[in-house]
Formats: sequence, structure tokens, C-alpha cells
Amino acid sequence: MTLKETVTERRQLVLARRAAHQPPPFDWRQLTQPQNLITNLVRLGFLLLVLGVIIGLWVVSNAHLTEQFLGAPVKTAGLIDPTREQNALTPENIERQVLAFSLRLREDELNIVAGTNPRPRPFVISPGEPARFTAARLASDGLIVDPDLLNLYIRVTGLERDIAAGNFMLAETMTIPEIADALQTPLFEEAVVTIPEGFRAEEIAERLSEANIIEPDRFLTAVRNPRSLSIFEDYDFLQDLPPDAGLEGYLFPDTYFMPVLASTPEIVIASFLNNFESRVGNDGLVGGASGISGRNLVTLASIVEREAVMADERPLIASVYLNRLNGACVADVGGTYLQADPTVQYARGTVGNWWWKPQRIEEYASVTSPYNTYLNQGLPPGPISSPGLSAIEATRNPATTAYCFFVATGDEGRHVFAQTLAEHEQNMQVYGYQ
Repeated sequence: MTLKETVTERRQLVLARRAAHQPPPFDWRQLTQPQNLITNLVRLGFLLLVLGVIIGLWVVSNAHLTEQFLGAPVKTAGLIDPTREQNALTPENIERQVLAFSLRLREDELNIVAGTNPRPRPFVISPGEPARFTAARLASDGLIVDPDLLNLYIRVTGLERDIAAGNFMLAETMTIPEIADALQTPLFEEAVVTIPEGFRAEEIAERLSEANIIEPDRFLTAVRNPRSLSIFEDYDFLQDLPPDAGLEGYLFPDTYFMPVLASTPEIVIASFLNNFESRVGNDGLVGGASGISGRNLVTLASIVEREAVMADERPLIASVYLNRLNGACVADVGGTYLQADPTVQYARGTVGNWWWKPQRIEEYASVTSPYNTYLNQGLPPGPISSPGLSAIEATRNPATTAYCFFVATGDEGRHVFAQTLAEHEQNMQVYGYQ
């Protein structure tokens, strides 16, 4: 076979292979065949049905979202116009449509309430608090059942952007739309007030009065009769209070946003107690190495707060008082006397001079009061001030020492400590007390 014949044969082979792989020409007459026509019409009908369902879902969710936006109070400039921009096919609007459809499916759940008590109670939103955190706290407080549903509702309606920091009165019989609407407007004009560590109830009352929050007498009457408050049972850490005990020691020191001219003392006191529960709580008043708990721990911490100026000395001062209470200092003290100056200052305190100080140290023993720990052994009847978290923790877990005495050195509030009375008397002489 010649070269020319070989090439020709190979070319024919290649063309034959290409022809074998080419699809047969489309026969349009097959579409008109009865069996093929029915199959193709069914396929086309199914495609149109799917397309119709998608369009229907879009129209329904769009209409529902439009209704929600139009029904929500418009308080923010530039709120999306549901008749124009919202219809644009953008990722943001697609997300809104999906959320609106999800809310539509759960619409009946919006009217489920958390409880049966119609009595409103205080609820506070702090500045900058995220809406999701607010929803979680509402559920924790028993005011709503489903925080995720509240978050979905306020996102779809646009109310999320208008939730305000402040004080509110909410009831567990309110529906999710009612609560979302109530959270748009705080009930009161607010003032910022700072309560330092170591303030007694009367000083707190004066500070609140100066900020036009509440009259001192109304506040102190409620503080001294906490069982008359409807919120008393809401706090586990108060349940071991003696029948005649007040809230001294539990008015947690901090900076607060409080309503001007509050309608009830409960609104103000709830702010203090909620903070105490959040920062300390019942768990923060038990355990630890001190061996004391509950109100006794708060009482001793209130004394430590008044005595200690420097934070690093609080565990040492707490150890001195605990050693005295535990009988480790009886030989030098003559009993379980705390001999704490602040308790006597509290007992003798008057308006304008709430922390009385004598001219001579011997005057402490002349004050007749159950709070005089020079005359009465053990702890005083109750706390004498509002201790901060540092003082509470130092009292709960004090330093391990054998100290029974301490005295101020006059050096920026510092103290010097001693184990025996002889050492203490020497320190007293060194620092000019004798």
C-alpha cells in the first residue's frame, strides 16, 4: 500500500469516527407525536407550578413584611419604604423576606404569655445593652417564654433599633408585641447617681434625693420594711432576714441610671437588689474559707468596708475580726469583742454627721447601743453600710493570720497589725495613740 493510500484510509477512518459521535439531527416532528407531546406538557406544567409557588411565597412574605413595617411606630429617620426600596431584589431584602415568612409561620405564638400575674414589675435596660441580651433577661425574669421569637419579631418590625435604655414596668401577662412596644419608651426621665462603697442607708437616701429620684423618707421607710415590698420574695438572698431586719448592706454600691421622681420606692430599690443579685447573689454569700455566710457575712463585710482604705488590706482586716469571732483572741481581748470603731460611729451617727468620731478613743465604750462592739460580743445586729464586691470577697475568703489587732498608721489609710496586746500597745505608742 502506497503512502497516499495509507493517508487516505486514515482520513476516512477519522471521518467515520466523528460521524459516529455526532448526535442525530433533531426531528421537530417528534414533538407532535401524541406520547411525546403529553410528556412535555406535564414537564412544562410542573416547571410552571414550581415557579408559581416561589412567586407566591415572595408575594405573601413581601405583603406581610410591608404590613409589619407600616404597622410599627416609625421613629427613626430613613426607615425603609416598604413600597419601594424593600421590593428591590438585594441580599438584605431577601433576608428580610425570609425572616418575615418565618415570623408568619409563628404568628400565633406571639400572643402566648409567660404567666398569669398581671401586676407590673420593674425591668431595667442598661445603656448599650444588645437586644439579644435583653431578650434573654426577659425570659430569665419570667416575662416572656421565647427570647428567639422576640428577637425575630423586633427584627422584622424594625423595633430592634428603637429599644431604649431605661426603666420599664412589664407584666408576665403581656404578649410579645406588647412588650416590644413598651420597650420603645422608658417610663421616666433618668438621672445618673453614684453610690460609693461604705455608704449607710441614710447617706444613700440623701444622694438619691439630691438627684431628684425619691424623697428620703419614702426610700428609708421601704428600706426598713422590706417585707412590705411586692418584690421581696423575688430575691433568694433576702429570705434569711430576721422579721424586723431592713435592707442595710444590700443596697449595692455602683453607678445607676434611675428614674427622676420615681413613682414607687420599689422601682429604685429593685435597681440595687438586682445589681446585688447579679454581682453577688445567694451563691456569693456561702462557701468560702471564713466559715460565715448569708447576712452575717454581709454584716462583717460592711465593717471591713468601713475600716479598710486599701484593697490589699481587706483580707487582713477581715482575718482580725474573724479571729476575734472564733475565740482566737480571747486571752488578749477578754471575749469575742470585735471592738470595731465603725459600729459605734454608726450607732451615734446623726443627720449631717452620719459617722460620729469621738475626741478620745475611750469615748467608744460610753455609747450604749447593741451596735457597740466594745460593749457587746460577736457581730452587731446587722450590716452598718453597703459593702462593695471586694470587701464581700475579702470577708468570704480572708487571709490566714494570727492577728488580733490593727491600728491606722496615718500613711494613706494603711494599718499595722499585731498578734498580741503587748505588740498592739507598742504600735499604739509608736503611732501616737498613747
